[in-house]
Amino acid sequence: MAIARTADIRPEIDAALVRRLIDTQFPRWAGLPLKLLDPAGSDHVIYRLGEELAVRLPRHADAIGQARKEFQWLPELAPHLPLAVPVPVGVGEPDFGYPWPWAVSRWLEGDVATVDALADSTTAAVELAHFLAALQRFAPESTSEAAREHLSSWSLSERDRATRDAIAEVDHVFDATAMTELWDAAMGAPGWDGPPVCFHGDFHTGNLLTTRGRLSAVIDFGGLGVGDPACDLMIAFTLMTAGSRAAFRDALGVDDATWLRGRGWALATGLNAYTSYAAVNPRVAAQTTRQITEALIG
Repeated sequence: MAIARTADIRPEIDAALVRRLIDTQFPRWAGLPLKLLDPAGSDHVIYRLGEELAVRLPRHADAIGQARKEFQWLPELAPHLPLAVPVPVGVGEPDFGYPWPWAVSRWLEGDVATVDALADSTTAAVELAHFLAALQRFAPESTSEAAREHLSSWSLSERDRATRDAIAEVDHVFDATAMTELWDAAMGAPGWDGPPVCFHGDFHTGNLLTTRGRLSAVIDFGGLGVGDPACDLMIAFTLMTAGSRAAFRDALGVDDATWLRGRGWALATGLNAYTSYAAVNPRVAAQTTRQITEALIG
């Protein structure tokens, strides 16, 4: 019998499994009602547990390090950031056939940020710039080298082959010539020449919460890492319009080379999501179409 690769595992996750995991590993929360959050994104199944907690279980192997990463780093980061972030309260262990660590955190009230609500808001754009500036000022070098090994460290060049393949795949949908020109320019841009700084790693509208129409929280720090902060500039192309994007860039003080690499990140991640999910998810199709289009505009 062939053994499935870890990356191919997609465990079945339902309320009965989550109930057993909670009741056996965190008996103080046994009996609290569970409510599935749907949709919850491509990386995790999320249940609300009672009124104050959330349970997050990775859907696939690429997300399995997030529970312990957030449990370690978010308590250190939170005091330095101007928006709320998740408050981890426990990491569960594999059991009952579920193969990976999973997380319990405090429930964060709010609605997922939308383009309709915030795209033209220079206030929101500046708030996001201030959040990233505060994140970049956080000094992970104050912790042990072993702890820092779990932080992501990505290079745009690692996406070169996949991005060029995706451009060829969608050349009937988007302008392949314009995408290739942008990608070539991003790949040829000078690299980050400052000290390594913290980045969120997945900074898009789905990971921003609002309350009463204002930004209130940033979630999903599974991509938290140290290095070139250009990857976080994707928010300028997933959420903002030209005017708010200019305010964001000015508030964050982004140089031309970093901005160009940020456009490259927006193009690469947009293409990856589009080719993976657009055919089966109209919401993702619309979001990534906008992201790719705005990245081409700049």
